[in-house]
Amino acid sequence: MQDGAAVHLDDLQLTLVSAAGPVNILRGIDLHVARGETVGVVGPSGSGKTSLLMVIAGLERPTGGAVHVAGTDIGPLDEDALARFRRDQIGIVFQNFHLVSTMTALENVAIPLEFAGADDPFDRARAQLEAVGLGRRLEHYPGQLSGGEQQRVALARAFVAEPTILLADEPTGNLDGATGHAVMDLLFDLHERRGTTLILVTHQPDVADRCRRILHLADGRIAEDAAGPAAAQVRA
Repeated sequence: MQDGAAVHLDDLQLTLVSAAGPVNILRGIDLHVARGETVGVVGPSGSGKTSLLMVIAGLERPTGGAVHVAGTDIGPLDEDALARFRRDQIGIVFQNFHLVSTMTALENVAIPLEFAGADDPFDRARAQLEAVGLGRRLEHYPGQLSGGEQQRVALARAFVAEPTILLADEPTGNLDGATGHAVMDLLFDLHERRGTTLILVTHQPDVADRCRRILHLADGRIAEDAAGPAAAQVRA
């Protein structure tokens, strides 16, 4: 594994069993993502984008190859060790928010800190919600929040434990254009302030273009790995 890598994949393969037989989802992915990079992952439906994120997060076990994340070979880790690893190193934002409906915004954001045994979970959760503009919505339940507000809660939850890596899977997929743009502004602002590595799956070219690097997946392989428009802006 190379030094300074947030993610290093070597010949990653994922094959799932279906009624029709084995399905090759990922077919030999080699990937190195440096710490602090922003990487957009694009490609047609079924190309393996979400599966790639799930393997990096340890939510899906690969059938071949090696997966190093934040300096750790996660292959040998059992489920309990993987859960602790995710808690300490990885934040995940999904398209469908995945908030607990019976918990307030404050309680939802405090969950990972409580699992980690933090001394001040609710103080930190409150500060993170204020950082995403929801300081006045702390006691509201998900059903009382708009889609954009729910995604902001999900972002606060993903960032509250200060992960080294953030994985986002179509985070604006269920939002209207203006709200989605505001959420992406927030996501990249949090990345810039924390230096968090960001790997973002999206079908929206304008969202991918905000990343410094863009991966194009096709048929479970990396068809293209190129600098994004944001990289040119940084060089300028």
